[in-house]
Amino acid sequence: MKTLKYEEVHRQEYRDIVDARTSIERFIEQIYNGKRLHSALDYRPPIEFELSLPVVSTPATQQVCA
Repeated sequence: MKTLKYEEVHRQEYRDIVDARTSIERFIEQIYNGKRLHSALDYRPPIEFELSLPVVSTPATQQVCA
């Protein structure tokens, strides 16, 4: 992911591997998946795209009413 390298990794100095992992996870969840527009998703962020998908009910998720 070129975006991750240029927008996060190359701009940060990490104390250790734990700090690096924590910062990169935060970047992916908050910025990359939350705000950044993706051309494959019709220029919408992944979170917005997922929320626009129809909810499909499966037998495992249906409640049984007696």
